[in-house]
Amino acid sequence: MGRDRLSRRTFTVAATGVVASAALTGTAAASSPGGTASGPSTAPAPSVAPGCDPHRREMRGTWIATVANTNWPSAPGLPVDQQRQELLDLLDTAVERRLNAVMFQVRPTADALWPSPYEPWSAYLTGTQGQDPGWDPLGTAVHEAHKRGLELHAWCNPYRVSLDTDVSKLAPTHPARLHPDWIVPYGGKLYYNPGLPEVRRFVQDAMLDAVRRYPVDALHWDDYFYPYPVAGQVFDDDDAYARYGAGFPDRDSWRRDNTDRLVRETAARIKEIRPRTRFGISPFGVWRNAATDPLGSATTAGVQTYDDLHADTRKWVQREWIDYIVPQVYWNIGFAAADYAVLVPWWSDVVSGTRVRLYIGEALYKVGVSGQPAAWQDPRELLRHLDLCAQYPEVRGNVYYSAQQVVADPLGAMTLIQDRYAQRGGQWARRSEWRASF
Repeated sequence: MGRDRLSRRTFTVAATGVVASAALTGTAAASSPGGTASGPSTAPAPSVAPGCDPHRREMRGTWIATVANTNWPSAPGLPVDQQRQELLDLLDTAVERRLNAVMFQVRPTADALWPSPYEPWSAYLTGTQGQDPGWDPLGTAVHEAHKRGLELHAWCNPYRVSLDTDVSKLAPTHPARLHPDWIVPYGGKLYYNPGLPEVRRFVQDAMLDAVRRYPVDALHWDDYFYPYPVAGQVFDDDDAYARYGAGFPDRDSWRRDNTDRLVRETAARIKEIRPRTRFGISPFGVWRNAATDPLGSATTAGVQTYDDLHADTRKWVQREWIDYIVPQVYWNIGFAAADYAVLVPWWSDVVSGTRVRLYIGEALYKVGVSGQPAAWQDPRELLRHLDLCAQYPEVRGNVYYSAQQVVADPLGAMTLIQDRYAQRGGQWARRSEWRASF
């Protein structure tokens, strides 16, 4: 997800109408009862609302971003009790808003919000990477979300290592320091190199540790694969390409294959470890523009996931490597370069005939923000989105960025959404019913 300073992605439109994107970030954590580590919860999910709509079990989610303390915790180094209470407050608000899932960022920068044997504790907890916070945020989040009837999707970023290029700021035992040949500085950040098989295996191991340890409902990725292009800079993977790129027509094809391998292998390993845990990805909302590829959408976005991030999101749906997809359709209805009313039917066509669930990522963070198009100054814009989605049976729900705005309720937009959900005949399908539908 992205904005410039580590919040959802913001987009600006140049005079030509081309969309330019800034970087997305986010993470989230949860607390364990009493501030102690929490294992899998065996208690049945309670009924927290009267009834549910048996005809439309829809996803109603939100992202909790932890990178740079975007949503949680509010600052690094807070007392455990305060961190835990802040987390519980976010979960309680999700229930009050009639949501049924949270995407909780637990691996924001090659670190962890649980006691991982692979990577250090996140600095966003204590202020010092590698320092034990004294509790298990992910274990707590899983337990407390399930107790409230909420799904908990463990949100990870596969390749981002650091938000600057100073390796010395990483914990002394960080894998990137132990394997400096694994990392690539680019755009003022550090990334693991997706072209190295040992890197792909390692990041899978690190992320899947959360699936192995906790009954998470899904492993969730956002839109970062190869990094977003930075003008005048080159992602230096020459050595890896020389070693592993033989047989590919060009470097772009090789890079896409690297990303395909990560997705396909992760999907298979999730099913081996915890078969009922799902795998979902939330990509940038445009796969390719129709001017580039006749299979693409009638958009003129400046970023195309297939070409710029080397992520063939359309293929992943059609091959059914993933269980759900949440394209970040962060534009208003009528936006010329990337019209919400164009992209929703395009994505509906992509998932049609597959077993992949389609949820739409919603830019709640844009509502009421100065400088955004006029549509975002109207609190009913997102209601229009829900109305449009209702016309497409392939759309099975919506996810809102971010938890901060779910709480803040800009212009009362979230209250309107909450009321709309109430009108649909119940707060949500309970977690047990929701899982049974997969």
